[in-house]
Amino acid sequence: MRERIIEKMKETSEYIFSYPEISGQEKKSSRALARFLDREGFSVTWGIAGFDTAFLAQWGEGEPVIGFLAEYDALPGLGQEACSEYKPTGGPGHGCGHNLLGTACAGAACALKERMQAERLPGTIRVYGCPAEETVVGKIKMNAEGVFDDLSAAVTWHPFDRNRVSYDIWQAQDIKNYKFYGTAAHASKHPERGRSALDAAELMNVGVNYLREHVADDVRMHYTYTNTDGPANIVPAYASTNYFIRSNKWERTKDASERVDDCARGAATMTGTRVEIERVTCNKEMKVNRALAETFYEEMEKIPVPSYTEEEISFAARISEEAGFENNGVYFTGLEPLEDEPVPLAIGTDVSDVSHTVPTVMLSAAAMCRETPLHHWAATAQAGMSIGEKGMIYAAECMAAGAYRLMTDPEILKRAWAEM
Repeated sequence: MRERIIEKMKETSEYIFSYPEISGQEKKSSRALARFLDREGFSVTWGIAGFDTAFLAQWGEGEPVIGFLAEYDALPGLGQEACSEYKPTGGPGHGCGHNLLGTACAGAACALKERMQAERLPGTIRVYGCPAEETVVGKIKMNAEGVFDDLSAAVTWHPFDRNRVSYDIWQAQDIKNYKFYGTAAHASKHPERGRSALDAAELMNVGVNYLREHVADDVRMHYTYTNTDGPANIVPAYASTNYFIRSNKWERTKDASERVDDCARGAATMTGTRVEIERVTCNKEMKVNRALAETFYEEMEKIPVPSYTEEEISFAARISEEAGFENNGVYFTGLEPLEDEPVPLAIGTDVSDVSHTVPTVMLSAAAMCRETPLHHWAATAQAGMSIGEKGMIYAAECMAAGAYRLMTDPEILKRAWAEM
């Protein structure tokens, strides 16, 4: 990869890191990424699928059509730390490394473009600027509106603590709000007049906790209370909860979610209240593709993993000690082998829905030291310095090399679509 592209990647990722924007508000971040691509000869179209911060950058013509899926939203409460003190600022921050994620996709597209120009290859390169991944909304809506339908394959990556092809089944998720409406009353003087929305919410949660014994082992149901009205001496007329219901298969997630709905309705009946069930969003599980996974792994084997300076190792050691990571002083490792079977992963992503539309491959690259969890202040600290940048550059090189194989060997795409 040319040094000019690498420097532009560093500049762009640092800018996005410096101006973290949460889901749906990524105005500066999306424009920084689009500006990078525009200056490299890509045509940019805005407002994809109705999102102000979604764009499509395209270069070339004809088939195959390879799409890179870029993300750039930050997380609330994980603002940039002073790395010597490890203190979160409380504002938004890139604790999932999306300042690196979208930038590497853009860099890979630019590197692929230069190679195709030099060899006069036919084909179309696209970079999709995808907002609101952290709220599991962006690509769900984009996919539903057919944005990815004419792709030959989709390519992306995610910052992690290791280098590998992400041959993972990311979870299917159903995310819902349950809103209970009752009747307010004085809790001591006229309790008989009240119908407690809070009682309904609590009884619903009791029912769900009993339900846990009767669902498949991979089903997860998490909840939190999001609102209730008034002081303790008033029967609450309103209460609400938020639920994440997950498993490794959409069919199991959907079944568990419907049973959670029944718990809510039963609780409302028991308490004389009313419940509204609001689906926030949902996504299917990741559909892995062996043909793409093997191809990209072959290319990753050819590209050296990053090496680290003494200062970077020292930084990783300090981060690990402060955060209590159990990595036993092993902060970075090489390329991990491609698994024979898909690996269930206990997190979700909106990339999964794209994988049910077109063959999709995701890579992982070490943008943080071993055992660093995502959505953590230590991930933010590393995403904003050279450790994160090295993972970003490595990921871009691997994606560009794998995508070049797809451009030049039609048999790979034939096999990938046969698997679909």
